Amino acid sequence: MSAVSEYVGNIKDAVTSIFEGMAVTASHFMRKPYTVQYPDRMPVRVQDTLPFRYRGILEVDLEICTGCLACERACPIDCIVIVAEKDPQTRQLLLSQFDIDIAKCMYCGLCSELCPTGSIHHTTEFEGADYSLESLIRRFVKDPVMAYKPKKGPETDSRIAPILNRGMTYLDQWAQPGGEKPAEEEPA
Repeated sequence: MSAVSEYVGNIKDAVTSIFEGMAVTASHFMRKPYTVQYPDRMPVRVQDTLPFRYRGILEVDLEICTGCLACERACPIDCIVIVAEKDPQTRQLLLSQFDIDIAKCMYCGLCSELCPTGSIHHTTEFEGADYSLESLIRRFVKDPVMAYKPKKGPETDSRIAPILNRGMTYLDQWAQPGGEKPAEEEPA
């Protein structure tokens, strides 16, 4: 008899759950529809509320890129492609390609952590949707660009100094508690 009572109990549970689901569905027919506004309809832009170190879409400041390829080597899924060659006449390093495939990027931050000048960084931009994968490849080099060569002292170029300061601020804020950079010694 327990098999028959279990069978009848299963039928009762099935009918009850069907009617509960249909009651929820029917209640939506009676409700007035409403639309939740997308975040850009908020009084303050979402990008303005995000912290400085938010991991959004990657951006590169080629003016301060040293061409060290650290970001390309650190990327675990190979979404960064850099081609850097030495110019035979000037013996300077030229960047002829710097591409980031945003469709592959997992926003881990490993590339921006290792950059010595902070030239590669995450922005507060988070809307990366597009209709084709090809348009999600960001190509930062149009014509070959000379790689930045850091100076021994402070940067003297008034055009590069603010970009370098922003990049170094980005790197300084990456430091975690217990992993801070040692304080610089003052010259005697």
